[in-house]
Amino acid sequence: MDPECSQLLPALCSVLADPRQPVTDDTCLEKLLDWFKTITEAGSSLLLLQEHPCLLGLLCHVLKPQDLSPRVLAFSLRLAGMLAAQEDCFQYLQGDSSLFVASAAGQLLVHVLGLSLQGPAEGHPGLQTGDWPVCAQKIVSHIEESLRSAATPQITQALNVLTTTFGHCHNPWTQVLWVRLSPLVARLLEKDPVPAAHSLVDLLLSVARSPVLSSSSCGLWETLAQTLSHLSPTQAGPLALGILKLQECPQALRAQAFAVLLQPLTCVLEATAQAPGLLDSWDGTGGASVTVDTLLASKAACVGLLCRTLAHLELLQPLPQRPSPWPQAPLLGATVTILRLCSGSATPASDAGGHLCAFLVGCVRVQRAALDFLGTLSRGTGPRELVTQVFAVLLEYLTSPDSSPTVLKKAFQATFRWLQSSPETPGCSDLDPHAQLFLRELLPVLPKRLCSPCWEVRDSGLEFLTQMIGRWGGQAGFRRALLASEVPELTEQLLRDPESYVRASAVAAMGQLSSQGLRVTPASPEHPGGQQKSLLAELLHILSTDSEGFPRRAVMHVFTQWLRDGHADVAADTERFVARVLQVASQDLDWEVRAQGLELALVFLEQTLGRPSSHCPYAVTPPVAAPPSPLAQALRPLCRVQLFEFAFRALFDCDRPVAQKSCDLLLFLRAQTASYSGPQGSGSVPEVASVEAALQRWQAGDQGQPLGYLEPEVVVAVLRSMDLEGLRGALAESSDRVEKSPQSLLQDMLATVGALGEDEADCY
Repeated sequence: MDPECSQLLPALCSVLADPRQPVTDDTCLEKLLDWFKTITEAGSSLLLLQEHPCLLGLLCHVLKPQDLSPRVLAFSLRLAGMLAAQEDCFQYLQGDSSLFVASAAGQLLVHVLGLSLQGPAEGHPGLQTGDWPVCAQKIVSHIEESLRSAATPQITQALNVLTTTFGHCHNPWTQVLWVRLSPLVARLLEKDPVPAAHSLVDLLLSVARSPVLSSSSCGLWETLAQTLSHLSPTQAGPLALGILKLQECPQALRAQAFAVLLQPLTCVLEATAQAPGLLDSWDGTGGASVTVDTLLASKAACVGLLCRTLAHLELLQPLPQRPSPWPQAPLLGATVTILRLCSGSATPASDAGGHLCAFLVGCVRVQRAALDFLGTLSRGTGPRELVTQVFAVLLEYLTSPDSSPTVLKKAFQATFRWLQSSPETPGCSDLDPHAQLFLRELLPVLPKRLCSPCWEVRDSGLEFLTQMIGRWGGQAGFRRALLASEVPELTEQLLRDPESYVRASAVAAMGQLSSQGLRVTPASPEHPGGQQKSLLAELLHILSTDSEGFPRRAVMHVFTQWLRDGHADVAADTERFVARVLQVASQDLDWEVRAQGLELALVFLEQTLGRPSSHCPYAVTPPVAAPPSPLAQALRPLCRVQLFEFAFRALFDCDRPVAQKSCDLLLFLRAQTASYSGPQGSGSVPEVASVEAALQRWQAGDQGQPLGYLEPEVVVAVLRSMDLEGLRGALAESSDRVEKSPQSLLQDMLATVGALGEDEADCY
């Protein structure tokens, strides 16, 4: 601790201990406690207490607050845990009504337990709990007492403390602790219903992940198996997923866990007279009747269980440790069936199926979850007839007037993923015949969605179109189908949509259409004799005049991609294009637009210096790298488009991401010009001094006078004179690093209670 803070700290502790001088600024106190926490984490807690015993009084004051916020109390508890000075406070603080306080009290308990066992238990791993220090024994006794309690809140607190303990402490003594407490944990399963089931699941998974406990013979796997069979289907799902995520686990337990996850979908298949098949290769079910009861208990229970099941399976599918063989076909069939139950097109085969239809028809929550999982299943393969059913149900949702905007968005996303996964025709990368047939049925629907009165639907349709063009814009089958539809024309009309999100999506879609030569204009072969309207001019107009940031950002992304890909409209006069875009972007109030302007400048810089970026294989005109030439000649195009004016102004931008990006660009340029040894005549010295003076004024906030055209020699000289590394370091630091200093904080807190003189407060 620096001397200035040491002098201020006793006065502050006195103030905090005085009830007549309440500190009302909880934010300052929270920051102060966080600073103390940082000091103790550095290993100087003992020295800090020896030098400032008043800190213990501060802790006692904050641990028994009358009018401070729960969050401040939580901070003080964490600090107390690190100092191990208040080991008994948890007995009443764990029951505090504030989640902040209760959580921090639990963390304090875990920390004190760990600190008390750092010496003896680590040195003697075989030491039993009866030989532990008194402090640790008291904590263990408190946890045991809570686990035996009939009150669920107390059980929950004890389970949460154990979860934190086994999650953060991997010392040998944790095995001794689990052996002692696991019988009490297992006894909770004898109660009906199982109390604190969610916290119990968290604890068991925390133990299973512990490298000390998962490899020992402490009855863990048996406890997990018992828990799976005792919990309700809704409660058992998270535990089953957690078990299946484990890297190492007995196969029998994995089979039981997977059966738990599959059981709800099996019930759906059976209720609609489909071949069960889903659990044929997985034993350990035994809970089918319970699952059916849950599904049929109420609409809320049915919807909740299905949504959780689909979400868990969606998380499990991409994992390398997922069960094998993976029942891809039955899962596809079950998901399609659920979507048909929700749309009302499924045929129930029993009373249970009728109840499911009544519960699920029109249920948006289940539709969203099923479509998400259906999209994830596209990573696998399936029988042709099932894939046909997948496209059929997707088309049903995309065409249905009853599909909500969020469901339509999910349906578009799942459709794109399934089209992506379709097998390609041998010898080309076009869509396979089945997918092309589906696309021909879908494209007539897309114009209706683009004309929807709901802006979310128009936006989702445009996003889907942009993805499709990016993936298949160069393929003949897709191009023919798209050009035969109204989609390109409608997309261009949406550039003037009243909703800014839609305009932004339309900009992205039109950028793709134009890049792939799919924009239908009056001057195109389909309409000879007309006059082409420049899309470039229209996008520049949006960049200059649109009142919302989203469309302007979209334009900058399109322009950057056009420059990178060598778009024909850009290649016609690249310097003029870059100069116009940078001029408009430099005046934009949206920092993301200015930052994207720097990205465009970097692409132009790389291309000009003979380092072209990778370009799209379907570009209308591929970018041409600049031929080898003297560096000064290569820099002249950058000077003509006033790239350096743009970059130097951005270097002192009020938004840090812009300044950082500019600094990186100029550092890159300086590295490229390191070998330059061109003429440095005396005539350039006054101009260099003038530029440096202008940059100093800009840094001070006066950005009035432009630099104008700069000679390459001047640019190189200015770059070499600037401390760009120092500026980059300053930008990487917090802008409020001075105001958040400990000394400033102490001064502020003392100033709030008048303990400083008039001129001593640090009023930032």
